[in-house]
Amino acid sequence: MSTSDTEQIVAVSNLFRTFTTGTGKSRRTVQAVQAVSFSIPRGTCLAVVGESGSGKTTVARMLVGLESADSGSIVLNGREVSAGSSRRIRRQRSKDIQMVFQDPQGSLNRRLPVSSAVTEILQAHTDLDAAARREKCLSLFAEVGLEPEHAACYPDQLSGGQKQRVAIARALAAAPAVIVLDEAVSALDVTVQAQILALLERLRLEKQLTYLFITHDLAVARQVADTVMVMQLGSVVEQGTAAEVLDSPKHPYTRQLLDSAPRPGWVPRRRDTTGATS
Repeated sequence: MSTSDTEQIVAVSNLFRTFTTGTGKSRRTVQAVQAVSFSIPRGTCLAVVGESGSGKTTVARMLVGLESADSGSIVLNGREVSAGSSRRIRRQRSKDIQMVFQDPQGSLNRRLPVSSAVTEILQAHTDLDAAARREKCLSLFAEVGLEPEHAACYPDQLSGGQKQRVAIARALAAAPAVIVLDEAVSALDVTVQAQILALLERLRLEKQLTYLFITHDLAVARQVADTVMVMQLGSVVEQGTAAEVLDSPKHPYTRQLLDSAPRPGWVPRRRDTTGATS
């Protein structure tokens, strides 16, 4: 796929974000994101990798509008969006881009059936009546591998993988062009993780979805990403195709991340009761 400007569904330029922590003499400013720029061609997946505190989740939250940038620009589907954008543009942004979180419980109300999380989005972004919303909800559940009877379940009645499927159905309900996945499989066991990754890849191909995939797991990045961006202490230190970054890293930090990743057959050293390694 060509990467000309006309094909970039997401274009981020020179984003900065600072946070102030503490009070009084302990008050300090943290540069969470500095001079971050990237673009994502339609229908592709950009994986953003880095350790905790690298700024990757802050970038994701700014992209969907949960955080405001101090400066810089975000162009989504050809429209620049910002905290000062008109109500119409902000509403369109909420339709164009959806987010799936690490913990799906955050987007589900424990007191309501999980279908309500999907019908709520359908009510906000479509003109469907209540009966049509219920029918569309069941259709979305089928798309993500859930059965009709799951619609009446409460969150606590579902497994972690099933709840993440509901969260994906909820994101799809807005018919977005872009989905941000923030550590969306990191809390799942390996078998379920593989199933969810396969589901996401199928949906991406079928619907020409564009993904921003936040992960600390380089094996996951290698599996899902067309391009990879590496962040350290709020800055981008390397980005390129998945093969370029993961097979031929140029930056010492990227090499450090790769060297730290467990290899097949790797067994951690055990400690005896005295704390010595064996």
